[in-house]
Amino acid sequence: MTKKQKRMAIRLLASALFFAAGMFVEGKVAWYWIFFLISYLAAGYDIPLRAVRNIMNGQFFDENFLMSVATFGAIGIGALEEAVGVMLFYQVGELFNDYAVNKSRKSITDLMDINPEYANLIKDGKEEKVDPYEVSVGDRIVIKPGEKVPLDGIVVKGTGGLDTKALTGESMPVEVKENDAILSGSINLNGVLEVEVTKLFDDSTVAKILELVENASFRKAKAENFITRFAKIYTPVVVSLALILAVIPPLVFGGEWGTWIYRACSFLVVSCPCALVISVPLSFFGGLGAASRHGILMKGSNYLEAMASLDTVVFDKTGTLTTGKFQVTDVDPVEGTKEELLRLAAYGEFHSNHPIALSVKEAYGKSVDEALIGCVEEIAGYGIKAELKDGERVNELYIGNARLMKQKGIEITDQGPVTGTSLYVADGGRYLGSITISDTIREDVPMALKGLKAAGVRKLVMLTGDKPEVGQAVGEKLGLDEVHGGLLPGDKVGKLEELLSKKQEGHNLAFVGDGINDAPVLARADVGIAMGGIGSDAAVEAADVVIMTDEPSKLIDAIAIARKTARIVRQNIIFAIGVKVLILILSAAGIATMWAAVFGDVGVSVIAILNAIRALAYQSNQ
Repeated sequence: MTKKQKRMAIRLLASALFFAAGMFVEGKVAWYWIFFLISYLAAGYDIPLRAVRNIMNGQFFDENFLMSVATFGAIGIGALEEAVGVMLFYQVGELFNDYAVNKSRKSITDLMDINPEYANLIKDGKEEKVDPYEVSVGDRIVIKPGEKVPLDGIVVKGTGGLDTKALTGESMPVEVKENDAILSGSINLNGVLEVEVTKLFDDSTVAKILELVENASFRKAKAENFITRFAKIYTPVVVSLALILAVIPPLVFGGEWGTWIYRACSFLVVSCPCALVISVPLSFFGGLGAASRHGILMKGSNYLEAMASLDTVVFDKTGTLTTGKFQVTDVDPVEGTKEELLRLAAYGEFHSNHPIALSVKEAYGKSVDEALIGCVEEIAGYGIKAELKDGERVNELYIGNARLMKQKGIEITDQGPVTGTSLYVADGGRYLGSITISDTIREDVPMALKGLKAAGVRKLVMLTGDKPEVGQAVGEKLGLDEVHGGLLPGDKVGKLEELLSKKQEGHNLAFVGDGINDAPVLARADVGIAMGGIGSDAAVEAADVVIMTDEPSKLIDAIAIARKTARIVRQNIIFAIGVKVLILILSAAGIATMWAAVFGDVGVSVIAILNAIRALAYQSNQ
């Protein structure tokens, strides 16, 4: 409990004691009303004051105004104990509401704790504590055990384990060593790390995340906007009806003023729209909190609501469905063994840092005797020529693309359909064979696609700038409904427009991507989803939802959280409006007392809020 909540709890305890004393001495002493007066003031002296202040600011029909009019009316007709009881239980409900809201905010506020307070800057060989804003790109900082990583950078000295739970939702520590990238917002668990800063604080991961969280509350879902508009119309209407209920029957039909004023006061008490005004935004806030706990950041409750009705999910290929890391997937020798062909290619590519060369050396996996490598010549756009000693003989290797083989007059043996990049190897004019290098599919992608289909997503599509035949091969392997390859960024937008025109009415389309070239499509989709860990800044900026773990399977969690939240919101709206309308009718008919009206207001609010908190308690089945 906060200090404010503790003070309120003490006030309500005192009010309850005086209320009980008043009920005990009522009818026994003439001054019993003093106990009720003290009880009323202890519980709700601030409610009429707030009502007056709000009226002066032009806000007439809020819950403070309704409670003040209702309780003053009850006091005026002699229903003193009911007036006090209404105020006491209303304030108990408000205290519970505050506690529930604070509890639901915990996940978000925990995320805010990743904001670093300082950085240990190395300046002239000495450490100096400075504000993270004062650190420049290229500066070196020291991160000690237990400290937050203040800025993004590269580890230049030391090893350690990082707690990245606030960023990714994953509890397993991440081990880092020299040359590893490190993200701000992590916590250093052990070891001293010296880091070279690669981004200013404003551009760092932690700053971007905090900005997303802070801005999320400004983007309301349709249901929240409906409740805001509903309350603005509903409250003046019920106040007018209560006034009519109090005045017309006595004037026109000769009813007793006390009876009809009592009914009007009950009508006002139950009419408070607290259950809706509090529980609906709280449900969405709980959903956003549950998503953030699982490494999914949503930029507003409107996107959470949109995720609940996805009809089509469109994926980029490289870095989203695939790892973006090349790997040798096939070795096809014309003569000799696969091991020998891979050895020759690894020796020839030894001095190259090209991604294809790195994948060949990784696949070879053995140490290379540099003494055997002679002159190496790079042929730009074609490949390389390398001399390799083999006993007394020197092999003249040509390693590269089909154009290099054609230039050297070397005939390539047909290798059939290829789903990757082919690296051809020749010794002099003799063709030795080919090595296929392909991007690898992310480990959790098959599970993610299966889960999306099970969740009712009708169409799974891939848009890629890669060769159409490569995209088609990946699409067939994954069982996608549509694949479109060879697309430039502008082409992707055009294809997305086509898909948007074909989606089912009342449903949404999501695009999942990670690169700079994906930013226009992310912005155009109903819901743009970016891979936050490896995704470019432009992609994260353009996206509506950011998956910090880079796991496409998190989409299943995002949809499940969105649908659970939407169900809870619908339940609260139907329950709150249904119960209130029923008790309003019973109050007007004189069947429901003011105690029933208290349940219709406070009781319904408490039940709706308890239901709303369930949105925060999502557990992944993955």
